[in-house]
Amino acid sequence: MKTKIFILAAMSFAMIGFAQKTEIKTAEKALKGGDAMAAKTALDAAAGTIAGADGKLQAQYHFLRGKAYAEIAKGGDNSAYMEAVESFKSVISLEEKSGKAKYTAETNQKLGGITADLVNSAVADNGNKKFKEAAEKLYMSYKITPKDTSYLYYAASSAVNGAHYEQALTYYNELQDIGYDGSEVVFKATNNETGEVEVMDKLQRDLMVKSGTYADPLDEKTPSKTAEIVKNTALIYTQLGQDDKALEAYTKARITNPTDVNLILQQANLHYKLGDKDKFKALMSEAAEMEPDNADLHYNIGVINMEQGNLVEARASYIKALDANPGYTNAQLNLSTTYVNEGNGLIDEMNTLGNSRKDIARYDVLKQKKDDLFGEGAKILEDALKLNPDNQGVLSQLKNIYGAMGDNDNFMRVKKLLGE
Repeated sequence: MKTKIFILAAMSFAMIGFAQKTEIKTAEKALKGGDAMAAKTALDAAAGTIAGADGKLQAQYHFLRGKAYAEIAKGGDNSAYMEAVESFKSVISLEEKSGKAKYTAETNQKLGGITADLVNSAVADNGNKKFKEAAEKLYMSYKITPKDTSYLYYAASSAVNGAHYEQALTYYNELQDIGYDGSEVVFKATNNETGEVEVMDKLQRDLMVKSGTYADPLDEKTPSKTAEIVKNTALIYTQLGQDDKALEAYTKARITNPTDVNLILQQANLHYKLGDKDKFKALMSEAAEMEPDNADLHYNIGVINMEQGNLVEARASYIKALDANPGYTNAQLNLSTTYVNEGNGLIDEMNTLGNSRKDIARYDVLKQKKDDLFGEGAKILEDALKLNPDNQGVLSQLKNIYGAMGDNDNFMRVKKLLGE
């Protein structure tokens, strides 16, 4: 009885193998006829038992399955791309184990074709602002050919363009894990006929130079993308409200590229957001030392100093901003305000004085000082009007100063300029 059971099992196994071969032949015929869905249906019928088949039959199954899904993917089914890739990779793995590479060469060609399809489709998606889809396709391209790490970089860029920050963060972290640099050598030469510098691959460039049609060969290394990646990672953490991770990322980014002014500014802005205005001011000062002619940097340092009541330091920063950009209206207004605020600070003491001879003398000194400060603030705005005579903000502030000084003639003059 035991022998009979064994024979029946063997017969059953043989029948399953026969059914697998039948389904695979059906799929092969369907693919030749251009019916990828029919091929998929036939292969699905064999899927449950294919793991028990010999390696040769498994390789054939996965090769046909990869071809079927690759065709289906061309119809717009993005998930089919990965199904195709997984099957093609199974082919390569199975044939490496068996030592018989019947399908490997064609499989590698198919994988190359899928990569090209994915990249072309991603380019079209980016053009149509379908950034998430583009990012996913570029990431799949990277997974197919992990040596082409630029696909992962462009996947992250697409995700950022679409504000898909968590998706981008995953890609940026993976780029850092693999140590992606992104720099490359660009090969250039000057066209002797046109005088234009042209970019080409190294072999073509060298041949053109040897032929005498091009001259001045140049190997130019493009900048590393490492700092950009770390910076974008920090920005995304900030966008997601993960400020602690953002600060860590900025620290790391500064080590990589300590002279990147934009990086310093982003780090400074995060400290400002977190309420650390002293750190913000220190970073802004560091940036201003690197770009001494950047009026905005000096202006922002002035704003923080003025908020902290450091009027002398604020004044110095506004003057630097105006040295860099004489027509910087906000710097003119704020510089004037530093004098007005200092003058206003004297009023409290003036109001506390009595009628004694000493108090009256002190009052007169403070009043003169206040009027001098107000007058300095007015002078700055009068100079501003020479460059921008119709600026309503300047005129309004100037009118208020003259009103506070009791200078009725100038008050009425400015009021008329305002059209009041």
